[in-house]
Parts: sequence; structure tokens; C-alpha cells
Amino acid sequence: MLKELHLRSVGPSSQFDVEFADRLNIFTGDNGLGKSFLLDVAWWVLTGNWVEQPAYPQRNTEQPPEIISQIETKYALKDYQSGFNFSEQQWTNVPSPPEFNEVVIFVRVDGSFSVFDPLRNRESAYNFTTDTLWNGLKLKRKVICNGLVQDWINWQNQPQKTPFHILDRAVKKLAPHPDEWIEIGEPTRVSIDDVRDIPTINLPYGNIPITQASAGMKRILGLAYLLVWTWYEHLKAAELTQQEPMNKIVLLIDEIESHLHPRWQRVILPSVLSVINDVLKDMPFVTTPPIFIPYRIENIQQNMKIQTLVTTHSPLVLASLEPLFDEDKDKLFLFEMQGKDVELNEIFWTKQGDTVGWLTSEIFGLKQARSQESEIAIEAAEAWMRHDDMSDFPEHLRTQSQIHQELLKLLPGHDPFWPRWIVTTERINSGL
Repeated sequence: MLKELHLRSVGPSSQFDVEFADRLNIFTGDNGLGKSFLLDVAWWVLTGNWVEQPAYPQRNTEQPPEIISQIETKYALKDYQSGFNFSEQQWTNVPSPPEFNEVVIFVRVDGSFSVFDPLRNRESAYNFTTDTLWNGLKLKRKVICNGLVQDWINWQNQPQKTPFHILDRAVKKLAPHPDEWIEIGEPTRVSIDDVRDIPTINLPYGNIPITQASAGMKRILGLAYLLVWTWYEHLKAAELTQQEPMNKIVLLIDEIESHLHPRWQRVILPSVLSVINDVLKDMPFVTTPPIFIPYRIENIQQNMKIQTLVTTHSPLVLASLEPLFDEDKDKLFLFEMQGKDVELNEIFWTKQGDTVGWLTSEIFGLKQARSQESEIAIEAAEAWMRHDDMSDFPEHLRTQSQIHQELLKLLPGHDPFWPRWIVTTERINSGL
């Protein structure tokens, strides 16, 4: 598991220092301050692979570029230090590469996924585009993954159907609301140009092939499949190599709310955490001949450690964590601008109650959970009620009459600001 990460002269800041929680780490902040970058670096530290290009360090700085990490290996905590070799344009580990003892899954914002499984390949990760995730991944003429469409059908047709039953429960759990349920339907042929049977899902309004689902729903189905596939194939690799399955999984998710309706945003992260626990607990492990691993897998399942790093811009995602956030296991971090510098700070967890509370908290920093025009009009109204100097406000917001007309245009009749405004203006106008 990733315990600490220290960056020097790399990324948007001259220095980032993070001490990670054991279970859930939430990163939020404005666009362009380094959330996705941090996940990219965490992925490299944990797997030895970059998803695309290596992080390029800052140049002409007094401090040499460094990536320093502390990782919980199988037997101990170990520190690793990486420097950038400018001549070779790559990062090098000192004294040696980390001991990879965890399965790592990276859910990226563009709909692609990456999986690192040391039992299958310690040298590189499997990177899935949306196409290869659905239709299969081959490397050097070897079939790495059959793809969502074929595996779904194969699992559905297996006599015991264990992976399929787990996938079915995962899909149901990831549904946003009881009124918007999702169930797996019967496969169907959808095109004369594609001879495959295509999985379908049953929705409240009818049955549709998964290839015709919305972008948000495809991302959810892809995530459910990838979680089941990764652990299923990990157990198969452990069986074939007669090794113990690993008891550590790190899940990286960039902008978990991407493409999702607010109803889905409100449940997605708790649902994902529940699904991955179900996958790890319910997937069977059988060896032929027995080599005592069935006993060990029970111990592994009981002692499984799951660490999650998630970035989000959604107040609904944060609100959804209020019932389950544990300060002993979880942390909330905020990227923010301080002058011309980007800082990454841990934020004390405080329940805000609803999305308005989160939007006006230090996490998102809005003065009002409204349109910008409404916020300015209310600020002008409050300044007028305090008898402040109105010269700093726009010319159309300097008198009571002007402000009132603007409020009538912008605020609904039931807005909670109206009673305060009406009572105060009447009191002031009456000379009380």
C-alpha cells in the first residue's frame, strides 16, 4: 500500500507531501492544480509503469527533481527514491525498483483503464482503451483479455456462472436508485456486421444492448466488469503458478463522477467500495490438486487491504461519504492556490449536511450556491442593509430600488433570502 509520497521539483508545485490513509483518500480542488497528475505518479510508484508519458520535472530549479515514496511491502515498510535522468529522459529508482505486492487498478477519466497484476506480469501493466476493454486486448499475439462482450457471454453461459453472478450483483449495486434499477438481460444479435451475441441490460423502460447504452452507463458497466475480471484472472494466475493470491488492492479513480447524473454521483463511490468487497469475498478459488491454498485464500479474504485514491469535483460525492467516512482510515485532501503557488493540504473532515453546505465549504469555496449574478446581487443587498459604501458595486446595484429589481429578476419567489430582505428594507424605510 502507498503510505507516503514526496515530490520535489516535479508537477505544478515545487513540493508536494502526502501521507495517505489506509482505506480512502479523496482529492479535490480546482482544475489544473495536479489531481490527475498525482494519480499518475502514484500509479508509477506502485507499478513501475507510466500510463502515457513520464512526469516531466521542472527545469532550472535549485532542488533536483525527486519522487520519494514509502510503500508497505509484504514484510515491511520500505522507502524508495527516484531521480530524473535528463540524458535518458526517464526516472530511475534508487536503490532498486519497488517490490510489487499489490494488484493496482487505475480508472481514468477518459473511460480507459489500466491494470497491474504482479502474478501475471511484473514487467508491465495492461492498458485498456474503451475499445480493447469491450472487444479484447492482445499483446504479441497473446490474448490478455477476451473483452467485456465475450467474457460477459462466456460467464453467462458457464454451468456454475460464478463470475457472472458476481458481475450481476455488481451491476445491480451500481444502479443509482431503486426506481432506476439495472438487471442483466438475455444476449441478442444486434447487427449483420457483427456475428457476436451482445449482452443486454433490462432497465425500467425496457431492454437494450449494452453497446447502445449511454456514456455514463458504459463507464459503470466497464468498471463493474473490470473489477470482476481483474480478480478472477488474478485467482486463475495464482492457481496456475501455485502462488498465494495477494491481499492488497489499490484502486485509483480519476473524477469518479464523470458522465454521471447527480442521482448516480450520490451513490457511486459507496457502491464501488461495496462492489469491490463483494468481488474479493465471493470469488471462489480452487486448485487441482489441492496445495493448501483454499485455506490460505480464506485468510487472505479476511485480511484483505483495499486502498482507494479518488479525485472528484462533485459535492454530491463528498456528501455521499458522510455516513461512512472514518477519520482513522480515511483522509480528505485539497489542492488550492496560495498566491502563485499550488499547495496540497489535508483537510479536517467535517460533515456539511448537503450539497449547499459542501459548495460553500472551504473545499469548493463558493460564497453562494447560486449563479454568479445572484451571488453579486445578494452581496449588494447585504452591503446596502449594512449601510456600506456601494461604490464598489456595479452601477445597476447601488440603490435599494435597483437591487430589488435585480433580485426579482434572479431569485425565485420561495428563496430564503426574501424574508430577510423585505423585513430589513421595510424597517430601514420606516426609520426604525
